[in-house]
Amino acid sequence: MLTLLRFFLTSRTAPIAENLFLRKQLALLQERKAKPRGISRTARLTMLALAKFFDWREALVIVKPETFLKWHRTAFRMFWRWKSRKRGRPALPINLRELIREMARENPTWGEERIADELLLKLGIRVSPRTVRKYLDSLRPRGGVGSQHWSTFVRNHAKAMVACDFFISVTASFRVLYVFVAMEIGSRRILHCNVTEHPTAEWTTQQFREFLAFDHPFKYVIHDRDGIFSANLNTTLKNFGVRVLKTPVRAPKANAFCERLIGTIRRECLDFLIPFNERHLRRIVKEFMIHYNRGRPHSSLGPGIPEPPQAKVPASVDRHKIPEGYRVTSTPVLGGLHHEYGPGKEAA
Repeated sequence: MLTLLRFFLTSRTAPIAENLFLRKQLALLQERKAKPRGISRTARLTMLALAKFFDWREALVIVKPETFLKWHRTAFRMFWRWKSRKRGRPALPINLRELIREMARENPTWGEERIADELLLKLGIRVSPRTVRKYLDSLRPRGGVGSQHWSTFVRNHAKAMVACDFFISVTASFRVLYVFVAMEIGSRRILHCNVTEHPTAEWTTQQFREFLAFDHPFKYVIHDRDGIFSANLNTTLKNFGVRVLKTPVRAPKANAFCERLIGTIRRECLDFLIPFNERHLRRIVKEFMIHYNRGRPHSSLGPGIPEPPQAKVPASVDRHKIPEGYRVTSTPVLGGLHHEYGPGKEAA
């Protein structure tokens, strides 16, 4: 800019003399066959801009005309790449993007909906699952839906319905243990779980006594046709004031909620842990039960938590920022297999 300003302020003779002086120096360099060093991008753009005001073919010395035309095409592509850049919603703040990646890295079984629910319910940050998906390495498949008529019945009586079932787990010493789980379909809350090596009808009846013997709001109990659920057990359940609904033969979708719960326990817990004995497995299942009821968001609840915490998430001015005076706290579950996130007050 100073050179151009001096060009307009000085007389016409001085620029002509300076031009001849520079040309003479270039001629000397050509005679000595001096090779020019690498030219910066700024210098190339400057030469391209000045070349519009005169015939540059006669004045070009340091490079070949083909090279100069190549610079012009490169600059043209850069201009149209900038002109055609994607415009849309602005990207999430970098700290929020890092938090999403951290949650996905620390919890490999979580998908985009689970992370979005965790941010909404625990931190008060509203992010679409499709936005979260952009920052995840892979997507998780989703499950199907069951029969329409049965699902309608279950939906109408979900708050008064209990689903239960058994599944097995193998210990480090290759012992087969049986895990009993019972859940309330309406709230997705696990009501009871226990572990045994020798399941019997009497033992199963005792498990129902532990959460149905006293006042309860339930009217139906769903279970399959396994021999453990004997006639005496069904009679005891009727004395508890509930009606037994047996699933049809070879129809796992009839007890889809409990089957999905068992799949969740396997995918998010037992597939990553090897129990040593019955006591160890019972402790693992109990700890996951607390996390499932009090810390794990459920998409089917809106999203929501079966036993939501009493403390409310403070409101924030910006939906992509944590409220002032708070920070993100992380609590490990099952030795760090999962983490629960929540707002914590910053130290004064």
